[in-house]
Amino acid sequence: MGAPSIRTEHAMLAAYIYVDTRESDIGHFVERAQAAVAREVSFPPGYYATWSGQFEYMQRAAAKMRVVIPLTLAIIFILLYLNFRRVTESLIVMLSVPFALVGGVWLMWLLDYNVSVAVAVGFIALAGVAAETGVVMLIYLDHALEARAARRQAEGGVLSDRDLREAIIEGAVDRVRPKMMTVVAIMAGLLPIMWSSGTGSEVMRRIAAPMVGGMVSSTVLTLVVIPALYSLIKQRQLSVGALRHVRQEGDGR
Repeated sequence: MGAPSIRTEHAMLAAYIYVDTRESDIGHFVERAQAAVAREVSFPPGYYATWSGQFEYMQRAAAKMRVVIPLTLAIIFILLYLNFRRVTESLIVMLSVPFALVGGVWLMWLLDYNVSVAVAVGFIALAGVAAETGVVMLIYLDHALEARAARRQAEGGVLSDRDLREAIIEGAVDRVRPKMMTVVAIMAGLLPIMWSSGTGSEVMRRIAAPMVGGMVSSTVLTLVVIPALYSLIKQRQLSVGALRHVRQEGDGR
């Protein structure tokens, strides 16, 4: 209700209907509203309806995210390849990143947060942290395996599956304390944001929520999933290397 007024837009008379909802995110609400209007409302000739406001901002942000998210993942992969100089280790980190996002998805569900631009920003930050911790874990595993291989070479032996397993356990155990320190530090910085209130707190909570939940699943990812993937790949490389060694000896005979 309000004082009557005449509004124009693009030299045409315009009437505004303000709509707000808390049932779902704006995108899904507008999709259902557009379908309902198209099904139940018939406009006279010369009349039409357009949807504006936060929905337009969300559409622009979604269009940008469709470019930013793949570009971010591509940059992460390039940086990983420049660090390891091998595709296998880079793929281990990239394939394990979705496991770190699981915790963020579950916490979003528990808090009943809808998908928004702030949530997408939080998941992008979580992917970067997960990739970083995965790189550190692979470095520890590589160092432990190289040390065990050097020891076997000095003894005149060949690296076995048992040596690989023991090296992986040794490298993963050495990573427990740094990982827990990283998780505790990040959680200590983000939990006050989750409990904050006031101007801008709703946006900040939706940025922090994916990272808080993701830190929990990232711990399991770094200490369990990455060593398991590393073991599978290295065992295959060892079996192929042993097969080649046997063939070379057979050719020599």
